[in-house]
Amino acid sequence: MDLQLRGRKALVTGASQGIGRETAAVLAEEGCGLLLVSRNAGRLEEVAEAIRADHGVPVDILAADLSVEAGRQRVAGQAGELDVLVNNAGAIPLGNLQEIDNGTCQRAWDLKVFGYTSLSRSLYPVLKPRGGVIVNVIGAAGEGFPPDYIAGAAGNASLMAFTRALGKQAARDGMRVVGINPGPVSTPRRENRSRAQAERQFGDAGRWREFDAALPYGRAASAREIASAVAFLASPRSAYTNGTILTINGGPGG
Repeated sequence: MDLQLRGRKALVTGASQGIGRETAAVLAEEGCGLLLVSRNAGRLEEVAEAIRADHGVPVDILAADLSVEAGRQRVAGQAGELDVLVNNAGAIPLGNLQEIDNGTCQRAWDLKVFGYTSLSRSLYPVLKPRGGVIVNVIGAAGEGFPPDYIAGAAGNASLMAFTRALGKQAARDGMRVVGINPGPVSTPRRENRSRAQAERQFGDAGRWREFDAALPYGRAASAREIASAVAFLASPRSAYTNGTILTINGGPGG
């Protein structure tokens, strides 16, 4: 299916790995020009070179720390014309209320919660004249409320509310704002977490795949499955989808 994205420009944060990297690749397949943002310039350049070689679209990179306002403003100032913003950067650590102190929570929310809201605010005037789309990659903890991921649950829930509230304004401005709540996704970060858990629980990090057995279909989602949904929601094929959040967790038990 042609998603009618050819010739448009998308900014993807957290683009050096995982969901962000796959999102960049899928958008490039559809003909989007890209601005890729993360803190790691070396990995960004590797991603950009691969996408240019595979898809022949223009790809720019910008290494920036989105956990601080100066970094977010630097990105906004260099974004240029833009049709799609994919907010994806952020990793909130596991832990219950007693394990996550204020400093850890603040640092995580500075990158994800305030990163998403601040970058959206700064780029909204750029997106508005072009009928732009903001896609927030959030996380299913915002609706499942796991107590051992309490900072993530609270942060993601706030971003769900932000997505829905901003969507109401976006409709009046000819724009759209949507969100995706992935469940478990097969990424290097998840594998590292699972290996650490397997080492603690079984004394053998190599048994980390056993945790997938209880998931729907016996596996986590692939990053590309999430990326494909991002591209569809960002596209004119989904032009009447706004202020809503798509949960991708394999169904009950995910």
